[in-house]
Formats: sequence, C-alpha cells, structure tokens
Amino acid sequence: MEAQSTWTENIVIRSLIYLMTTYQDYFKRTKQNLYASRKIKMPKPELYVIYTGERKDHPEYISLSDAFFGGHTGFIDAKVKVLYGTDEDDIISQYVTFTKVYNEQMKQYGRTRETIMETIRICKDKNVLREYLQSREKEVVSIMLAMYDEKEILREYIEYEKYHAAKEAAEEAAKKAAQEATKKATKENAVKMIKAGKLSIEDIPQFFTSLTPEDIKEIENELMQTL
Repeated sequence: MEAQSTWTENIVIRSLIYLMTTYQDYFKRTKQNLYASRKIKMPKPELYVIYTGERKDHPEYISLSDAFFGGHTGFIDAKVKVLYGTDEDDIISQYVTFTKVYNEQMKQYGRTRETIMETIRICKDKNVLREYLQSREKEVVSIMLAMYDEKEILREYIEYEKYHAAKEAAEEAAKKAAQEATKKATKENAVKMIKAGKLSIEDIPQFFTSLTPEDIKEIENELMQTL
C-alpha cells in the first residue's frame, strides 16, 4: 500500500517494484528456494494506493495493461485498487481527510510547526483520527517535523551540488581561458621573433615547447598571409 497525493499511472509500476521486493524478502525469510523443483508457497498479493487528491474522474483500479500496453494483457498484468476515502467514518477516509486538512494548512502557514499543530487541532475538533491523535500527538508531531528535516536536507544537498557544479564549471572555464591567453601570447612572441629574424619556423618546437604542430601550422599560415 502507498499513499499518493498527485495522480499518476506510474503508481502501478511502483507497486510492482514494492511487491517484488517484498516477495524477495519473504522467500528469504521462509527459506524457500526459487531454483528448486518443489513449488514454493507464497501469499496472494493485494495492491492498494490511498489517493488523497481530488477524485475527479479517476478510476477504481489502475491496470498495468490498460495504462501502458493499450489493454493488451500479454504475459504480465497487475491491478492496483485506488482508495479515495468516503463520507463514512472508516480509518482510510479519516486519513484522507487528515491529509486534505494538512494541505490546506500548508498553503496558509508553509512547512512550519504551526501547520502541523493546526492540522492536529482541526482534525481533533472534527473527530478525525481523534483517538489516535490524542494518544500519540507528540509522536505525530515528531514524525512530521522529521519529514520537514529530510526535505530540507535534500533541498540543501541539491543546492550544494548545483553550487559546486557551477563553481567547477566556472573554474574550468577560467582555466581554459587562461591557457588560451597564454598560448596566444606565446604564438605572438614566436611570430615577433621570426619577423625579427631571430627564429625560424623549424626552431619553434625547440624554443616554444608548449606549442603544438597545429599551433606552428597556424603561425606559418599567418606569416604566409602577411607576406
């Protein structure tokens, strides 16, 4: 099961990945060998997503074949049941309501402690997850604040990486510009010495070791044009 606030058909792919990971762990824990001739035992899978956004015209199920293969079932298919919550008092509906209240408070207060506290207060007043929030309010606040911290850490990490990538690019550009300026000055000096009769083109590699054969060819062409 996964909770999702933004609609995407990629949910079915993620659910399959979660399922396979869960099965791998299950087979390992139950010491079952997939490569043995004896058929393994495995629990029947059920895939759910709790969708906390607006329902609109979204379906009851998301099908792998319908979403990605034009309805062709072929060799593999999977269905994820979408739980939207109802007007009833079940736990899923209360969770969906809690999430919607939280989103509204987020718009007003941003990612702050006040958002969390107001969400809890409003939900307790509306009898949404009231018993749970009363008994575990500190735990809920800690977990939600930790989520903020994780997002902040990720944001700072991304900014750090962008900053250093830009810095490295600028340093590399500056280094390249300095090398080109040095080479240009070296070529100009070689041209001056040749024009003054103090150096021949053949002697350039001996006295200007940083110049490549291509650089020497450019100097030769420049001198030919001058003549």
